[in-house]
Amino acid sequence: MIYFFADNHYQAYTGENIYKSLEPMIKSRISFCADQKALDVLESGKWLQDCELLILHLIGETCGLSHAGPGSEKAVREWYDRGGNILLLHGSSAAFWHWDWYRKIAGMRWVRPGDPDGVTPSTHPVHPYTVSVCKTRHELTTVLQPMDLPSDEIYINLEQTAPLTALMATQIEEGYHLQCFESYSPAGGKILSFLPGHGLESVRSAGFMHNIHIMIDYLLRHNKITVR
Repeated sequence: MIYFFADNHYQAYTGENIYKSLEPMIKSRISFCADQKALDVLESGKWLQDCELLILHLIGETCGLSHAGPGSEKAVREWYDRGGNILLLHGSSAAFWHWDWYRKIAGMRWVRPGDPDGVTPSTHPVHPYTVSVCKTRHELTTVLQPMDLPSDEIYINLEQTAPLTALMATQIEEGYHLQCFESYSPAGGKILSFLPGHGLESVRSAGFMHNIHIMIDYLLRHNKITVR
């Protein structure tokens, strides 16, 4: 089972829109929940029993929600330590930004105001942009598609916290910024980050859902976890 946890992302419902746009075959393998229900399921830890892939589209302590609790931290840490694969969508490198260890797992992280490490917050200018595939020797760069996206948030000025492989990037007036990259847990788990996509128009843009499907398929094929 794929577990997909989201928040409403400031009433944009991006995670839900991505879930609804998935192909039926993939959607049938996903348990999707959002907002307080997502926090409740995370806290229970029961999702670990049959999880094949963890997908997140949420930012901790936003959208009127509290930060995830100790049961959630125990479960997510167990998944990470076991080498479970994780797909971090948009700002989900800050899904659990209060946890010291979690702030270090993504190759680059979205930094929140009031960061515990005192790092300057990340920013998100808003305008149309193109996301290109990086010149990188990685199987994903042979199948990911470039995207011309409408005016939307562009997540930039992230903090690099771990070695990474660059997969997609954008060149905008604010500079050159990675938009998709892969990092790895000590146990060999793949942590794939895909930053684009806030508004519904972005989700519906050519190439966007293709790339989401490609990344999910990749992470499932490289799954190291045996379902209990």
